[in-house]
Amino acid sequence: MRQHPSGLPFLFFTEMWERFCYYLMIGIFFLYMTDTQMGGLAFGRATASDVFGTFIALVYVTPFIGGLLADRVLGFRRSIVLGGVLMGIGYLLLAIPNNMTTFYLALAVMILGNGFFKPNISTLLGNLYNEDRYRERKDDGYNIFYMGINIGALICNFVAAYLRNTYGWGYAFAAAGIGMFVGVLVFMSGSKHYAHADVRKEANPAEAGVFTLLSSVLAPAILTGILAWKIPGNILGTDSTDAFIFGSLPVVGFFLWILWKASADEKPRIKALLSIYAVVIVFWAVFKQNGTALTTWAEYYTDRSMPAWQETPAKFMGMVQEIKHEPDTFPLYDEQFRTHKDPTTGLLATGVTLPPYFKNIPPDQHPPEGSTIKLVSTEIYQSVNPFFVIVLTPLLVWAFGALRRRKREPTTPGKIGLGLVISALSTLVTIWAVHSCHNGAEKASVWWLIGTYGVITVGELCLSPMGLSMVSKMAPARIAGLMMGGWQLATSLGNKLSGILATMWDRYDHKADFFWVNFALLAVSALALSVMLKWLNRIFKDQGLT
Repeated sequence: MRQHPSGLPFLFFTEMWERFCYYLMIGIFFLYMTDTQMGGLAFGRATASDVFGTFIALVYVTPFIGGLLADRVLGFRRSIVLGGVLMGIGYLLLAIPNNMTTFYLALAVMILGNGFFKPNISTLLGNLYNEDRYRERKDDGYNIFYMGINIGALICNFVAAYLRNTYGWGYAFAAAGIGMFVGVLVFMSGSKHYAHADVRKEANPAEAGVFTLLSSVLAPAILTGILAWKIPGNILGTDSTDAFIFGSLPVVGFFLWILWKASADEKPRIKALLSIYAVVIVFWAVFKQNGTALTTWAEYYTDRSMPAWQETPAKFMGMVQEIKHEPDTFPLYDEQFRTHKDPTTGLLATGVTLPPYFKNIPPDQHPPEGSTIKLVSTEIYQSVNPFFVIVLTPLLVWAFGALRRRKREPTTPGKIGLGLVISALSTLVTIWAVHSCHNGAEKASVWWLIGTYGVITVGELCLSPMGLSMVSKMAPARIAGLMMGGWQLATSLGNKLSGILATMWDRYDHKADFFWVNFALLAVSALALSVMLKWLNRIFKDQGLT
């Protein structure tokens, strides 16, 4: 750590707490919305997928606003503190049980808070590495920072499982709120270590002011979104999808306008950034299905049982979900765990059956009637990805460092392309898993799920921290926060696409077809980047960023 800026540990732990809170919430969000037994919202799976996808999309749209305001008005440190406080309030609002007003208000406050927090802590970190003595270690710095994200994401699901299984959903969401305020205090305690990097760049006098920019972009975006929502029927599947996609067009147009108005020496940098933004949308569309499609796979299709010797330590760690083997009132599921509405009442059809977990377990393997089995809580599997990030990040940093010493390290665009290829391979693991369990006729081994997360994590490590590093390197200094917001916008569009794809889960009778679609999308995205790679590498070289 002596070879890195002194502010790195504070930003590392701030981001760790923020991601602890966000992933605690997001890890149980889909389960909370679809829960019908323990005080959840009892949404249908398609509705929950739509809300989930829209939320994680909007969470990454507002960084466009937060980045612009940080660049021109607030500065990075004030923006980060403001964002953290707002997110903490949002998590606490979400803890209020079964109140749809506070539910949607909580989502709105979290979306706004993340807009101030997310782009600016990444930009502030990049500014620390702009000194000559740290510049060549910027990729490594972002990898270390990314490890902080995933330590928080690893721990949070155990806390979430323990609190929601023991006390209820609200306690888990409240823990996220408290943790967020801890993260804000950590950030403020290290303020002196990055005060020199919190530099607002003067705008070009020929450019529009902040108010003009926001009003000329946000007003059309909001108006377009409202009009798209009110279109009779649905063009893209749901009202929220229509509103989001059409409402995003003015924001996308704004970034094209930024390119058009840029000076000649800035244009190549912005072109390279926008090109990579477009390609990585597909990665996020597949990766972010961990909270929807892969959560459904873990909940219903995966063998979540554990040997007896693991039960005590697992319960201590908050990993255990207990299910009693006896008939009770549950939603009625078909062979692919799809629910339906009662035609006479219009409500979710229910009946007296065994818990749905037993539906695809052969009767001769059922436990004695009335006995209780202990399962790994579904959200725990979302800790597999951050576990692999923590384990593999030092290996990846070492490997790229060794290649760097031999002058053979891939360029940043090359690393991103490699990440897309590896991510495509991860979908083949899930396809194999579907065939191994005969399309869900029996439980799949948990190792298929772990293997899927393991492969896509390698792809993620080649892409996500490299993308943050790339924006910090390539973005013109006067719009650094805004261009980091552009990376978040690409993430947002991918997140919304992930929700759209997840709503189609129940339409596929054979789940392998669902994952083949994911494979095709990633393969096309990887091919597109490979076509651009020579051009991108030339821009990086011309800008002295290789």
